[in-house]
Amino acid sequence: MKTLLDRHIISGTATIRETLVALNELSGESMTLFAVDSDGRLIGSVTDGDIRRALISGHTTDAPAEAIAFRRFISLPADATPEERYRIVSEARERRINLLPVTADGRLEGVIDIRRMKSAIPADAVLMAGGRGERLRPLTLDTPKPLLKVGGRPIIDYNVDSLMNYGVENIYVTVNYLKEQIIDHFSDARWNGRVHCIEEPCRLGTLGSVALIDTLSQDQVIVMNSDLLTNIDFEKLWRHHVDSGAVLTMATVPYTVSVPFAILRTEGDRVTGLEEKPTFNHFANAGVYMIDRKILEGIRRGEYLDAPDFVESLIENGMKVSHFAIEGTWIDIGSPDDFRYANEVTSRRF
Repeated sequence: MKTLLDRHIISGTATIRETLVALNELSGESMTLFAVDSDGRLIGSVTDGDIRRALISGHTTDAPAEAIAFRRFISLPADATPEERYRIVSEARERRINLLPVTADGRLEGVIDIRRMKSAIPADAVLMAGGRGERLRPLTLDTPKPLLKVGGRPIIDYNVDSLMNYGVENIYVTVNYLKEQIIDHFSDARWNGRVHCIEEPCRLGTLGSVALIDTLSQDQVIVMNSDLLTNIDFEKLWRHHVDSGAVLTMATVPYTVSVPFAILRTEGDRVTGLEEKPTFNHFANAGVYMIDRKILEGIRRGEYLDAPDFVESLIENGMKVSHFAIEGTWIDIGSPDDFRYANEVTSRRF
């Protein structure tokens, strides 16, 4: 089976007629070819529009593709920094470019289908997948909770695919309970080596297991529970985190508490007023965090540490913690009712 690069590359010496044939074979895909010279150096892109304009201007179908190629193209250097990659992919999206060539020393090394990417945020990600899922028993007696199928797919796959769609290059999954099944799941070639399983020697808490990872490379790290069903916009979360100057940003969901009784306002034993059936609006922790890597590096290896305790310690030390409200779907699949609801949602929207 041809790769994306193989399908969209053509020799600069190919005739316009040959180029038209190659474009016709791309039916159903982005109708763009990349012309290269004999050394594999990128000359430019060719579309049917370029061919149409060339024929109108007097070129014959025997003219070479290099004569009509568009040379003011955007390309992504293979050694681009994460920040450069984010900027270039964002520019390509703004210009409605579907295919982005990847080059090294001018040579065409690959092609990125921008339509399949929502962004290219410079962040690593860690998914917590070591829990026992006891509230979902007996479903989790023989299957780890992240691999339970919702809408015909394992829960964790929704999150991994979403992170990849936002351009996250390295995804770590911390495993403990029935870990062999999860490790085997991510050994499949479809993950292209971008998912790395980290084995917990014992339960270390939400953030304690992050200290086991010594290959984090990005300045920001997404840490999240693997059993969530959400369509959170990771780019907006990352942008909010960076712009706010916080060291940790918590994703949150609105939570409303309605009291069915009249609530008293008091001073000692004196009643100063009544509030009839009040409603209180709060933000609840969604189990998704954007964290500066330098802060995570302070966690001691082997230390048990849950996220709420970590957040409290940051606040007590005067560091800024911000929150980001999720717009859209968020389901914490913690009970049989949540599991049934998640299946209903995926049948309609995911």
